[in-house]
Order: sequence, then structure tokens, then C-alpha cells
Amino acid sequence: MAQGKAVKRVVIAGGGTAGWCVAALLAKVVGPLVDITLVESDEIGTVGVGESTIPTVRRFHEILGIDEREFVAATGASFKLGIGFENWLREGQGYFHSFGTIGRSTWLADFQHVWLEAQAMGVAGDIADYSLETQAALAMKFGSDSGMNYAYQLDATAYGRFLREFALPLGVSRIEGRIFRVLRAGESGDIAALELESGALVEGDLFIDCTGFRSLLIEGALDVEYEDWSHWLATDRALAVQTQATGPARPYTRAIAHRAGWQWQIPLQHRVGNGLVYSSSHLSDDEALALLRKRLDGELLTEPRVIRYVSGSRREMWNRNCIAIGLSSGFVEPLESTSIHLIMIAATRLAQLFPFDGVTDAQRERFNDLSRRELEAIRDFIVLHYHLNGRNGEAFWDKCRTMAIPASLADRIALFRQSAAAYQANDELFRVDSWVQVMLGQGLVPQGHHAFGRMIGKERLNHSLATLAAGIAAQVENMPQHQQFLDRYTATTAANA
Repeated sequence: MAQGKAVKRVVIAGGGTAGWCVAALLAKVVGPLVDITLVESDEIGTVGVGESTIPTVRRFHEILGIDEREFVAATGASFKLGIGFENWLREGQGYFHSFGTIGRSTWLADFQHVWLEAQAMGVAGDIADYSLETQAALAMKFGSDSGMNYAYQLDATAYGRFLREFALPLGVSRIEGRIFRVLRAGESGDIAALELESGALVEGDLFIDCTGFRSLLIEGALDVEYEDWSHWLATDRALAVQTQATGPARPYTRAIAHRAGWQWQIPLQHRVGNGLVYSSSHLSDDEALALLRKRLDGELLTEPRVIRYVSGSRREMWNRNCIAIGLSSGFVEPLESTSIHLIMIAATRLAQLFPFDGVTDAQRERFNDLSRRELEAIRDFIVLHYHLNGRNGEAFWDKCRTMAIPASLADRIALFRQSAAAYQANDELFRVDSWVQVMLGQGLVPQGHHAFGRMIGKERLNHSLATLAAGIAAQVENMPQHQQFLDRYTATTAANA
């Protein structure tokens, strides 16, 4: 049964990417039936470093009806085919996690089984040879009509503004002001209103907490506990800085390991986003700053700033009549660029479970269960990168390699190690191809595999793989350079403006 009154007024606390993603989707989908108000203050900055996305962002844009060219022009975006991992297994060794499929899988056996058999027969190339997205990325090529699975690298602050300009004409009301306190209804304990520093009250029936790490509603008012995952994900700081571009924009993000964490490098149209993620137990802030400055390529456009965080999850993302979305709901460090995805899937999930007739326990429990399971699967995927490393003799990496890991991840690793089998549950973000690329890239060698490749036979297997690799190479050869494609794409937008 519904609890409390019907939801007619939605109040979103906080702007930025999280707040305006939620506002845009709700206005587009349920706007005719509810009033949507967003409260934000220009005096409060956003984290603003979530500059790398995964392909699910394109589906979210389709739902909203966003024109890709307009979005790319407004956010300085470049295209992204995956992530290049450098030095993660050991210094000088890297691999590529592409967004596409690897080879051709069948219902009987995924491609890695065929490739492993071909490798044993001596007729296999590198597994990356059979990934279109990987080969295009390494060749600095891109074509939007090539059938590749891609995402974007973008200016997060500009993206928040873009979504705001999209949402306001759909009827979202924006109130400028800082939240002074959160008022709760005495009888029910639900949130009743936000009181601003000006004294104004913003009343609502459903409240969305997009206040970032401050978590003013879900934690500050409702005291919902945060589960700390730092025993699995030990990094707790990031230094972020923007630099001038020194060359053509790569169609991928670089994740470069260092002795106490890793460095990101995200090329946009007009600049490069850089950051150093590290464990403060293994690297001081001063040491981190010196290391980052040493590893930067272009001239600084901003001064480095420190972001402190604790990887983990809110025990409940939806508590009473409040839903935490974005950093207030939990945070798994930025290694696989999942933050913006988690905002978008939470907004989509809320639209699907929207409590028009009043909040119910069933809706709340379903939302929390789906959110929790997805975040835990993402957590496991990121822990995988750290745990499977060969950087012996470095305290941070030794700790990651020898630490106890979640049982759910231990089971996956054991399955792949023993039989090369990988899987994706229905509610998981990362596909089999992603797990396989990272497990192999991090040096996990399967002891056995499915016999499907033996059934095919050496001659046929050799011909099939050679044909596949040659087809990918030919397709990549015919693509334009990523920077060339980007220049033409944005020039067309400018000409039509």
C-alpha cells in the first residue's frame, strides 16, 4: 500500500551532472504529472572531474532526445572507445579494455575459449587483434557509422550546464540558494521541506539528494549509514588538474599505474583532463602533487586540487521519501568511469518505479536492491584490476594483491582461472567481454577452456581468425583519424548554428 500522500512535487537538492540528469529525465518522462524543482547554489562548486563516460550514456541521450552534435559541441566532447591500462600488471606492460565485443562468440562458448585453443595450436594472434574498437583506438581512428560501441570524454561542468539548459524549457523550476537545514514532518519522519539560508521554504513530497559527498539529506537529515569499502579499494585521494592539449585527441582514456595508485588522462576537444588517484597511506599529498606535476605533458590551465573520498555504498539509497543519487548514494573510485552511468541508471530506475500514488515499501526495496547489486558488481570489477597485479615490491600493490577480496569476486576469478569461463548477470553493467579483457590483461592465465575450438579444427580455426583480423584491419584502415573526424563533426555543428 502507498504510504503518505501522492507525489505531486519533486524537489532535487543540488545541481551539477547528478541534479540536472535527474531533472532532465523526470521532466521528460513524468513532467506532465508532477512539479519538479531543483535547488542549487552557484557558490557551491561541483566535483566536476567525471569527464569520462561509458556507452550507456548514449542510450540515456536517446531517451531524452538529445542531438549528439549539439551535445559534442556544447561539452567539448571527444569520442571514447575504451580505456588503455598502462603498467598495471607491471612497469612497461599494458592492455586495452575496449567497449566492443571480442571476436565472435556462440551460445556454446564465448570467444576466449576459441582463442585459447587457437593459441595452443599456434595459430592465434593477440586477442586485441579481434576487437574492432581496440584496433581503431590504438590507430587513433574513429567513425560513428562503423558500428563501434563508443562513449564520450567530456567537460563535466559544461555538461551540467547543457543538461540545465535542456531541462528548464521542459518545466523544471530552478531556485538559487544554499540549503540551511532539512525539515522533517513530526509524525511520519519524512522530509517535509528544505529551508534555505534566505529563509525560504521549498516543500515537496519526494526529495532527491544530489548534494554530492556532503549528503545533506540522506545522511545529514535521515542518518542513513555509509558502508566503507576502503579495505578493498584503498585509494582515498585524487588530485585533478586541466592542461593544454599537446597533440591530437586520443579516442580513449589512459589509466597509468604508479607506485601508490594510478593517473588518468582524458583528452577533450579543447584541453586534457588529468588526475592522480592515490592512497594517502602510501603517498603524501605533497609527494602526490610532485608526482603528478612530473607526469603532466601540457601547460597547466588550472591549479591542482585535492578531492578526498571513501569508496563505499549507502546502506539504503532510498530511505523514507528521500532518494540519494550520485555521490551522496555511494562512490566507487573512478577507474572504469562509472559515476555518470550510476547517476543515469538511478534516474531511469526512479522513473520506472516512480511513486505517483505515494511511496511504498515494495518500490523502495526494489530500487535499493537493484542499486545495491549493480554497485557491488561494479565494485568487484574494479577490485579485480587492483588485486591481479604483478607490481611486486611496492607496498600499495603488494597489499592489493594479498588482501582478502569479496567472495563474489573470488568465485569469478576461480571460475576463469580453472575453466576460462566468465559471465554477466542480468543486472550487471560489465559484459563478459569486459571481464575477459581485464582478467587476461592483468595476467590471469586459465588452466583450461572449452573444447569448442578443438571441434573446429586447426585449419578452419586458423582461416577463421585470420579472416576476422584482416576484416577488422581493413575496416580500421578506411576510418578517418579521430581528430580529423572530430574537427569535421564540430565544424558541421558550427556551420549549422
